[in-house]
Amino acid sequence: MGRANPPVWQGANLNFIQIEHHNSLNKPMEPIEILQEFNSCYAKIQAIAQNENWLLLIANKKIDREATTHLGDVLHYLGEAMGCVEEIVEVKFNQDAEV
Repeated sequence: MGRANPPVWQGANLNFIQIEHHNSLNKPMEPIEILQEFNSCYAKIQAIAQNENWLLLIANKKIDREATTHLGDVLHYLGEAMGCVEEIVEVKFNQDAEV
């Protein structure tokens, strides 16, 4: 008998489909739009990391404690990516200000 996916993963799959659909509009994103999307993702992931239900899942050993490390890694690397895009946005902003 196969094990059903937990609702958390089903929700993640739905979000992936929504993101894929959003990016399939063939409209190139400007660096500021990319930064805004990253920032939105960061805020959502940070909210999950601080969510009582997430913390209870870990405390009750429903999911591996390593999940907190993985979530922290996601936030770290997303923050690093945001920093890289921020540099591009700043350069463009400074170029536009000089004109």
